[in-house]
Amino acid sequence: MSMARNKIKLLVVDDSRMFRESLKSNLENDNITVVGTASDAFEAKDMIMELSPDVMVLDIQMPKMDGITFLRRLMEQYPLPCIMITSSTIDEREVVDAGAAGFMRKPKTPQEMHTFCSVLGTKIIIAASNKMRYTRKQSSSPDTSVDGVASLPGTLPKVKYTPELPTKEAAAGAAAKGREGFVVALGASTGGTDALECVIKAFPADMPPVVVVQHMPPVFTKMYAERLNKSCAVNVREAVNGDRLKCGDCIIGAGGYHLELKKDANGYYISSKLGEKVSGHCPSVDVLFSSVADTAGKKAIGALLTGMGADGAKGLLKMHKAGAYTIGQNKETCIVYGMPMEAYKLGACAEQQALDKVGETICRRLAAGWTDKDLNNK
Repeated sequence: MSMARNKIKLLVVDDSRMFRESLKSNLENDNITVVGTASDAFEAKDMIMELSPDVMVLDIQMPKMDGITFLRRLMEQYPLPCIMITSSTIDEREVVDAGAAGFMRKPKTPQEMHTFCSVLGTKIIIAASNKMRYTRKQSSSPDTSVDGVASLPGTLPKVKYTPELPTKEAAAGAAAKGREGFVVALGASTGGTDALECVIKAFPADMPPVVVVQHMPPVFTKMYAERLNKSCAVNVREAVNGDRLKCGDCIIGAGGYHLELKKDANGYYISSKLGEKVSGHCPSVDVLFSSVADTAGKKAIGALLTGMGADGAKGLLKMHKAGAYTIGQNKETCIVYGMPMEAYKLGACAEQQALDKVGETICRRLAAGWTDKDLNNK
């Protein structure tokens, strides 16, 4: 989907008319258009068939049928990226199990609405652009009713979907051979939360230390690290100044703090300190990559993923010149081909890779190493 030419068609489903109107006014921009709003599952079902939205924002607490029940029924016949929202306490695992692409708690005050919609807008873009591999299987006996809601057309295939990830066996076999003293550095911005998860999930438990900067506000980085830690083999945590690094560690730069790699006689550790914005951001990917170039030199691999702007491009070039192996996410799989494009234009990338191959490529390079010929193959 080209965000510049084709706006994401969004359907908003919430029983509060005021909240629906507020979401519509706050979310519509150059990338998103709200094609419809519905107050319950019955209205939503009809609008899905009429409007063919790309993404749905769905409230959990609604009359007639709750959002989770509706989503479960919908995903069986008409898989649709959905961000679920709620004002009450609920187990997030239940939301994920229902098939949601994301989850957010509603703002408690009008002052929180702007931040809420800003984050929600990013999640909508990610959900619409996420590349999934589908295995279609025609249902032999499609349902004709869903708890009182007329079923979507029985001719639609049932779909099972899984993210495009390299096998854990292939990744583990490669990275387990990684040489001592190596470090992996990752940077991302818009669309990076899902992209980074795709890459980090490919890493085995004995992966060399991984340091990461994702442009994200304070507080959210801790929540993000905790989420990744539950789904990845490596130990993911938010950066704390002075933390020592060992194999199996994955450090996420804290929002508002620059993350840098340091080294002394006892090995690698990190610096996480307040600072002015660099390349427009704090934490900055340029700051991290520059420190990795200075500290680890040729014993490093860097990957710059999807994101708007140019943060990380100069830092990746510095890593490249220091002998590190450098990777840029390719245009076809980026939500925003900004940061990796700028790095490629500078000659900072030894290669460009599709997102679902980046983790595997990192593990393969750790096992096999690289030569000057590899580094000059731009």
